[in-house]
Amino acid sequence: MNKFISTIKNIISIEELRTRILNTLLFITFFRLGSYVVLPGVDATKLAQKGEGGLLGLLNMFSGGAFNNASIFALGIMPYISASIAIQLLTIALPYFQKMQKDGESGRKKLNQITRVLTIFVTAAQAFTYLQVTIPAEAILVSPWSFRLYSVIILVAGTMFCMWLGEKITDKGIGNGISMLIMIGIVSRFPASLLGEAQSRGMSGALLFIIEVVALFFVVMGAVMVTQAVRRIPVQYAKQVVGNRVSMSGERQYIPLKLNAAGVMPIIFAQALMFVPGLVAQSLADKSEFAQSVAQAFGDFTTWQYNLLFAFLIIVFTFFYTAISINPTQISDDMKRGGGFVPGVKPGEATSNFIAEILDRITLPGAFMLAIIAILPAVASIFGITRGFASFFGGTSLLILVGVVLDTLQQIESYLLMRKYEGLMQSGRVKGRTEAIAQ
Repeated sequence: MNKFISTIKNIISIEELRTRILNTLLFITFFRLGSYVVLPGVDATKLAQKGEGGLLGLLNMFSGGAFNNASIFALGIMPYISASIAIQLLTIALPYFQKMQKDGESGRKKLNQITRVLTIFVTAAQAFTYLQVTIPAEAILVSPWSFRLYSVIILVAGTMFCMWLGEKITDKGIGNGISMLIMIGIVSRFPASLLGEAQSRGMSGALLFIIEVVALFFVVMGAVMVTQAVRRIPVQYAKQVVGNRVSMSGERQYIPLKLNAAGVMPIIFAQALMFVPGLVAQSLADKSEFAQSVAQAFGDFTTWQYNLLFAFLIIVFTFFYTAISINPTQISDDMKRGGGFVPGVKPGEATSNFIAEILDRITLPGAFMLAIIAILPAVASIFGITRGFASFFGGTSLLILVGVVLDTLQQIESYLLMRKYEGLMQSGRVKGRTEAIAQ
């Protein structure tokens, strides 16, 4: 306890770190207040609440309940994330975007500008669909067409404001701003979910509730281990003498390949597709009993059919996303240009094949672990845990929480170490998801 109090005092004593934390709290406050501001012309008491499962439940989780509230921040930051993913895929598929990505700072600025413009169009399209699908006609108090017109404008402005808040958190606050806003949206639901689970158990189920909390603790620890697990490939750099200076001293460094290099993206991709089987089967339910059974099976996220397909898609998307985000050939070429080599492996194609082989070996168990984490909320629901509380036992919410918290702690620890204070952890360093090549 004394160690914790001492660390808090050290954090407060660093003026820049203290200012950044206060700025972050201020921006987060604006974000949370906006999630309760309902669109003009909507009767909030007549809004239909969507379930916890499926794509709509995912969007509501990321927005901290603003999706169900018909808030001005209803779409949150998700359109920007969709636009960013699209641009990232284009940098792999199209030479024009590849060249822009390699142009350094100027190229990144152009890509960011294109992403912002694309975000406006994506938000407008999602806003129109959101107004059509999620807000019932009886909840609209004004002319439907005028409501949709100004609401689309407000929703686009709300998403752009959320994007601005995220960028300000990154520049003036602590941690990655976009990830921080998503994490806050998820965390905001935890107290109510915990209270709802406690009330559902009552006094007679107090022991069972304690067991659930302890199980949640161990699940979080498991997610931390999966997130932090790294396979380090040793890289040796030859000594290079330029004039009277030694540019490379022949030291050994490492290429860190993460067990879960794809992060949370495979779960998001898989969850976005899981509504398709049920939707198709529902359209054919009147013509076939088999279609009715399929629609029933995929309408409930706790069925074994749903979770089997969900796990399979996660494994496939894990390999796909890892393949497009990590290029062994580029890593090999960069090492060769820098005078580095893997001990015992020839530079060039042999090194590229060596890295690709290791990547395949660690991606397979990583994909299975990610699939297990993704289906844990369904398992928790089967054991009688309420859906709101069960969502924290795994899936997207848990991985985002773990990743963002680790990244934020890493930044705080960096400030402490720069001021020659002890880090947050007495037993070791905090490692973030974007760990650089470590010596």
